Amino acid sequence: MADTTEADAIRALIATMQAAWNRGDFHGYMAGFANPDVIFVSRGRIQKDWQATLDHYIADYGGAPGSQGQLAFSNIRIEMLAPDAAQLISDYRLERAAGNQIGVNTRLMRKRDSGWVIALNHVSQI
Repeated sequence: MADTTEADAIRALIATMQAAWNRGDFHGYMAGFANPDVIFVSRGRIQKDWQATLDHYIADYGGAPGSQGQLAFSNIRIEMLAPDAAQLISDYRLERAAGNQIGVNTRLMRKRDSGWVIALNHVSQI
């Protein structure tokens, strides 16, 4: 079972990221990822780093105000692996005019001086 204080801090980070995405704030969303060394796996490939991931989001979702859609994370499960490491698995749903997406996120969370960040993010779209 996850340490309640740490799990709550991780859930707060995910909620902050979700809110940033939903208002079209890609930089705010990316603040939840380790910078510059996040590993991001999606669509069968590994993104280069934090900047490449941000560039991907802007190119694919930032065409016009509101084009990013509305993102919701649910069924969030957190397992503490060490005092500075946790595994997070959640469902996600992205509703947008260009087409809805649903899937699962698997995330390695790391606690750094600035707080919890996502060090590894794997997205599996259904």
